Amino acid sequence: MAEMAEGGIGGDGGDRIQLRGLRVLGTHGVLPEEKGRAQPFEVDLDLTVDLAAAVGSDRLADTVDYARVAHTTVEIVAGGPSYELLEALAGAIARAALASDDRIAAVSVGLRKLQPPLAVDIATVGVQITRRR
Repeated sequence: MAEMAEGGIGGDGGDRIQLRGLRVLGTHGVLPEEKGRAQPFEVDLDLTVDLAAAVGSDRLADTVDYARVAHTTVEIVAGGPSYELLEALAGAIARAALASDDRIAAVSVGLRKLQPPLAVDIATVGVQITRRR
């Protein structure tokens, strides 16, 4: 079996750290009742990071601390300014993730409102955005 070249893992930008199903209560939306009563949101994050160093070293210092990214995301959704649009909230999450660690080359944010106030039977509404350095 051929050996993988050092750095070959992340050289093509294919490495990802994934955070899935982060549930947070927040007061975001256009309607007054959305701003007055916390509602559930769910966030998925894909962080594009070269993981070659961490694969070789098995050290947290050689990768992105995803706990820090998760806590920052919770702070934005639960305690940050109230956004009217999911698009704007997802953008704030993406900016914070990119700012948290220079090793993050790109971030994709999936953001869903779990109980949207619509007059139809719908499970969620959401947005997906990707931002790069």
